[in-house]
Amino acid sequence: MEITLTTPALLFPAISMLLLAYTNRFIALASLIRNLKEQYTRTQNILLMGQISNLRERLFLIRNMQALGIASMFLCVLCMFVLFAENQTAGKYLFGISLFLLLASLALSFREIQISVNALTLELSDLENAKEEQKNFHSAR
Repeated sequence: MEITLTTPALLFPAISMLLLAYTNRFIALASLIRNLKEQYTRTQNILLMGQISNLRERLFLIRNMQALGIASMFLCVLCMFVLFAENQTAGKYLFGISLFLLLASLALSFREIQISVNALTLELSDLENAKEEQKNFHSAR
């Protein structure tokens, strides 16, 4: 298979959009962590520690997602340079590694979304339990 300079360039928009999405997730997570820290400082509610632990894991995943995305972009640029120097074999390998890193980044993104959904499901179940307890309290009176 022959690849040209434009082949790795096709990944630039996709990787750029992914990195932007990852950055937005990081910013939202950082804001949430700051708010939870403030709440914990005020209330010393031990239940917040579970949420904070969950956020720590998500933060670790987002950092690695970003690192893999950046490494993928870096190898795409390096691949283009190597192809420009007319080294097809090295260019193919670099492009393949770049694709693999992008795939790994997407896999971590999928895992981070799963953790996020699980956390939100727990929040919703707590809310539903509180609503049910309130309903039972009012019906017992």
